[in-house]
Amino acid sequence: MTEEEKNAQAQADKENEEENEEENDDLKVVMPEANKTTMPAEEFKEQPDYLKVFANFYIAEFDEDDLEVINLYDENHNMVDINSYLLNNIHFPRKKLVDHVLQYHDYNFKNLLKVMAEKTGVKPEEMLTYEAWEKWDEEQRAKIPSSLS
Repeated sequence: MTEEEKNAQAQADKENEEENEEENDDLKVVMPEANKTTMPAEEFKEQPDYLKVFANFYIAEFDEDDLEVINLYDENHNMVDINSYLLNNIHFPRKKLVDHVLQYHDYNFKNLLKVMAEKTGVKPEEMLTYEAWEKWDEEQRAKIPSSLS
């Protein structure tokens, strides 16, 4: 191949390359920049201390499968809603779980406490410690007639 033929071949190759690039530009996929969105931190409504303490006690009893006494005062199936929520969100640490369950089921806890107050005379607003609820639970348990069967 002569020098002139080599130059002609190089020129033809260069022109083919430019044509291919133009064709490839038409087929090029352009990826848009990702839109990043951050979710704002969830804001929890403020709950009274007695309700937080009771929810903490309730979750502890739930963890131990020991809700029999509270169940005696569940006239409107409030515990079904609460327990379903707890089962679906049990991976939360206890403090966060208390906040979350009260965010969505505070009315269920209030309904339970209302019936408990009517039937046992307990004053939920005065029960501000976990130990107070444990004592109440033991007293209620002692009132349940036992069976020898």
